[in-house]
Amino acid sequence: MNRGRRAAGALLAAALLLAGCSSGSGGENGEEQPGPGPGARTDDGKAAGLRGITLPSWNTGDYAGPDAAPYLRQIAATGARWVTFTPTWYQDGTTDAGMHTTAETAGDDALRHIIGLAHDTGLKVMLKPHVDLAKGGDRAGIRPSDPDAWFTAYERFITHYADIAATTKTEQLAVGTELAGTSRDGTRWSKVVRAVRTRYRGPLTYAANYDEYRAVPFWDDLDVIGIDAYWPLADRPTTDTARLRDAWKPITGELAAFSARHHRKILFTEAGYVSQRGTTTAPYSWTVSKSGGEEEQAAAYAALLTALDGKPWWAGVCWWMWDDWPDAGETPRRLAYTPHGKPAEKVLRQHWK
Repeated sequence: MNRGRRAAGALLAAALLLAGCSSGSGGENGEEQPGPGPGARTDDGKAAGLRGITLPSWNTGDYAGPDAAPYLRQIAATGARWVTFTPTWYQDGTTDAGMHTTAETAGDDALRHIIGLAHDTGLKVMLKPHVDLAKGGDRAGIRPSDPDAWFTAYERFITHYADIAATTKTEQLAVGTELAGTSRDGTRWSKVVRAVRTRYRGPLTYAANYDEYRAVPFWDDLDVIGIDAYWPLADRPTTDTARLRDAWKPITGELAAFSARHHRKILFTEAGYVSQRGTTTAPYSWTVSKSGGEEEQAAAYAALLTALDGKPWWAGVCWWMWDDWPDAGETPRRLAYTPHGKPAEKVLRQHWK
C-alpha cells in the first residue's frame, strides 16, 4: 500500500477530528516452502495456501514495541499462517538517485525482534521492503534521472534486507513493491534479483500493482508472481457479495492465463478494503468517503475469498492491514483497512479456521 494513500488517510483523520502478506483451502502441507529457483512451475507448491495479514511499520521502534506481540497473536487467531512486514526507506523526489532511512524506517533490531516473535507465535514471515516518497505521493512515480545510480542504491537497499531475511530464516522475500516507474527495466531488475539470490535462498516475488503486473518483464527470474490486488469491483457502493464475486470472473480469467504463460503461481501480495462506504469502487483508496462501511468491507473480503478459493494458479493472499500502531495519526480505526473487530474479521475466521 502506497505511502501517498496513507498520507491521504491522515488528512481524512484530521478532517474528521476537526469535524467532531488466501486461500481458504490451503492446508498446512500446502504451506510448506520448497527451495528457491527461477524455474518454478505452477504445480510446485511455492507459496501455496498463503493466508497472511500485513503488519506495516511507520516508526523506527514500532516492531519492538509492547503492542507487537499482541498484534501477532491477534493475527494468528484469525487463522492466518503468515504475516508480512514492510520496512520502508524514502527518497525526497521522484528523480532522485537513491533512497535513505528516516525516523519512519523500522529499525533493524526491531525488525529482527518481530520476526522472532512471529516465528514464536507460529507464523511464517514474508519480508516486503518498501521505497516511498518522503513528501508523499505515489511510489509508482519514481523515475530516476540516473537509472544506473538508482539501481546501484536500490541493490544495496534490498540486499540489506536479503541478509536480514537469511539470518532470521524469513520464509519469503519481495524484491520490490509497486515501482512501476522502474519495473519495465528488465535488465537492471534481473541484476537486482541475481544479487538478492546470492544472499537469500528462499522464494522471491515482486509486488506489482494490479495495473502494473502485465508490463513487468522479469517474472521468470522470480519464484511467484506478486500482485497488489486493488481492482475496483463496482461502480457504486454495494454489499452484494454475489455481485462482487461475479466482478472477479473476468479478472481471474486473465490471471489464470497470465499464470500459465509464465509457469508461476500468482500471490496477492496485498489486498484490502477500508471500512468506508464505496470501498469496492476504489479498494486502493484510504479516503473513499467519511461514512462507515463495515458490511461492504466484509462483503468484499468474502467475495475475494470465495472467487479465488480453489484456483490452482492462486497462491493465496496477504491482507492489508492489521491494526495501526498507537499514536500513528492514521485513518480512524472504524474507517481504516483493518478488519480487526469488524464483520470482515468474522469472514476471515470462517474461511481460514
